[in-house]
Amino acid sequence: MEWEARLIEWLQKGLSRAEDFAKYFDFFGAETGLLILVLVVMFCWKKKAGQKLALIVSCVNLWLPMIKSVVLRPRPYMEHPGRVNPLALSDEGAAAMDVAAQGYSFPSMHSASIPAVYFWLAKEAKKNWLWIVAGALTVLVGVSRVVAGMHYPTDVLAGWILGFAVIGVFVLLDRYVHKAWLYYAILLISAIPGLFFVRTTDYFTALGCLIGAEAAFSFERKYVNYKDTRRIPAMLLRVVGAVLIYLVVNKLLKLPFDKQFLAGTSLAAFLIRTARYAIIMFLIMGVYPKAFPLFERVGRKA
Repeated sequence: MEWEARLIEWLQKGLSRAEDFAKYFDFFGAETGLLILVLVVMFCWKKKAGQKLALIVSCVNLWLPMIKSVVLRPRPYMEHPGRVNPLALSDEGAAAMDVAAQGYSFPSMHSASIPAVYFWLAKEAKKNWLWIVAGALTVLVGVSRVVAGMHYPTDVLAGWILGFAVIGVFVLLDRYVHKAWLYYAILLISAIPGLFFVRTTDYFTALGCLIGAEAAFSFERKYVNYKDTRRIPAMLLRVVGAVLIYLVVNKLLKLPFDKQFLAGTSLAAFLIRTARYAIIMFLIMGVYPKAFPLFERVGRKA
């Protein structure tokens, strides 16, 4: 709608540091920001809460691209070049007009991720201040996506609604599905239809994360069963080590393939992406915690 384009144009021209605002709050709902949050919750607070959060993040990033690929609404800067500028691209390494890399506009995945993640955390932690943080971040991230030229206001509104809907889905699953294998199967089956019509990287990244996380949690429960910690050195080592594994393994898994192939939009390239993220998540969340008892010794007096 024309009023939406005019509003974005006005915001981009009216805010003196619009690009800084857009990029700062983009981090909270982006892949890196959400991964770090999941790792902090899982490795520094509560294992079970972190595992549930990993599933929620994966499902938001699976279900919304499926909706996007049905609606097929281009991003504002794609429809209004010269009027609306892209201030926070989904993939900075790809061309702005590359739909496969940048994704579609409706609904806003960032706007859905924030309420789904932070309001669920507030419910889990039962802390009043976290409810306030969740509300503030939901509004700020949503507005930032409009300012960034990545979403129309109606995309953001739909994202907020769907973010709360995702929480509702998980509340129902928690209430009625008590077998882990069935829980995981339902989530995976819900994502499978996207293989037939979604051709954007976000979906295939999230599919790999879901597969890897589900396999990791089953493996960890049977063979590792690490405990929560309250020791600061151990917390820092857990998270830093996980981030390093992510960076190194992601780089290594790309080496056997041609860069142009990986950047392509073939189903084979997307499935390689899924496999890469599945391996990374399995290593970080399933195998890597085997080293946690070693971290508990750091800083202790002999």
